[in-house]
Amino acid sequence: MANEIVINTSREETRVALLEGGQLVELYIERKKDISLVGNIYKGRVVRVLPGMQSAFVDSGFERTAFLHVADVHYNFDYPAFGEDITEALPPHLPIEELLQEGQDILVQVSKDPIGTKGARVTSYITLPGRYLVLMPGVEHIGVSRRISDEGERRRLKELVSSIKPQGFGLIIRTASEGCTKEEIKKDIEFLMLLWENIQNKKQRVNSPHLLYSDLDLIFRSVRDLLGPEVRRLIIDSEAEYKRVVEFVNTYFPRLSSKIELYEGAQPIFDFFGIELEIPKALGRRVWLKSGGYIVIDQTEALTAIDVNTGKFVGKATLEDTILKTNLEAAKEIAYQIRLRNLGGIIIIDFIDMEKEENRKRVFSAFQEAMARDRVKSTILQVSELGLIEMTRKRVRESLGRILCEPCFYCDGKGFIKSPTTLCYEIFRELRKMALERKNGKIIITVHPNVADLLYEEEREGFEEIEREYGFKLIIKADKNLHQEDYEIAVP
Repeated sequence: MANEIVINTSREETRVALLEGGQLVELYIERKKDISLVGNIYKGRVVRVLPGMQSAFVDSGFERTAFLHVADVHYNFDYPAFGEDITEALPPHLPIEELLQEGQDILVQVSKDPIGTKGARVTSYITLPGRYLVLMPGVEHIGVSRRISDEGERRRLKELVSSIKPQGFGLIIRTASEGCTKEEIKKDIEFLMLLWENIQNKKQRVNSPHLLYSDLDLIFRSVRDLLGPEVRRLIIDSEAEYKRVVEFVNTYFPRLSSKIELYEGAQPIFDFFGIELEIPKALGRRVWLKSGGYIVIDQTEALTAIDVNTGKFVGKATLEDTILKTNLEAAKEIAYQIRLRNLGGIIIIDFIDMEKEENRKRVFSAFQEAMARDRVKSTILQVSELGLIEMTRKRVRESLGRILCEPCFYCDGKGFIKSPTTLCYEIFRELRKMALERKNGKIIITVHPNVADLLYEEEREGFEEIEREYGFKLIIKADKNLHQEDYEIAVP
């Protein structure tokens, strides 16, 4: 079954789903009040240089200053114009204090959205993506997408692009360029060069901080980045957006116009394709495998940990065989969940320990093969002696869970709350402290109903012992509006 792109639009948000063989594999959400900044280009101003961190903070007009690391500082801030030669050798790596000064204007592009408490990350190495190519001002380089596997096609495209590449600019040949003609590639270069010229002209006219270029919205990015030869159709449920997409495609990518369809069904489009039911599954901590095993996904601020368990699966042969089958099934599911949830940064996978080295290699190969379908760049290390696979995956935007959810206000994001038993014993300790200052008298204890039930039942003996020993008259009040961890001890 061919791939499909399904787009649902509303006043509040746009949702784009990529289906492979009818299965949801990627989901992108863009809310009108929280549009991504990635790809935007700004004329910014350096507000602080930190030699100790080899980084700088740049005012680009955001709520928080953007972070710029020395590795992302272009050696030549006066980017070349069309035809300018930049073939001289690059200077050695210089410390950031020799490259930037406070108050200096600088052209920067957002490489990562603000995530959590961190501001946006920016780079002064500018890239402008088109349909078939990515333009890199000031870099003499031609690269080819790793997803173009045919060596003959890679060679053809590289030779074609080399013959028409503007001097002083680098180009990356994108996956969508496979099979393209010279005219199509040339048209893409002309469009990107005109875009760059407009950015440069605007930069001269405005003061910093100022937005110079805004990347395409989610719908147009989906057409540009996802609508390849393996996609049968792009179907959208808004007539207005459908017309806008058709106009965009006819202007820039006329070969794709036959793939654009308007959804006119009565049922909501995500319900019709079964996508709405799949979204909650992508937010759960535990994911069950068909065999009865399961994986657990825990996302922290620093990294994501994924644990594999046999669960209900007992196998039919040896223990090693049972573990191998669970790990092989988990390897495919983990790769799928990483892609679907858009997990990024450091990811640690704890497969079940296997005794045989050949089995560890089989699991590693299966995981590598499953991750090969992912369009996001990742680096996967070999299985460690502890049976762990460590990997990094480029994180550009927030994960699906961080977009759709927020930390639990009840447990404050811990994932756990104190048990009623723990709270009963805390209350007993507080009462004994009070007895050091006073004896006898009435005390009112207001608690959550779960704690009240335990005080009346299993912990009643301890409760009555405190009454006898200190002469207190304890009155318990249950308040369902209280947080389970909260309680009040009052003397009327």
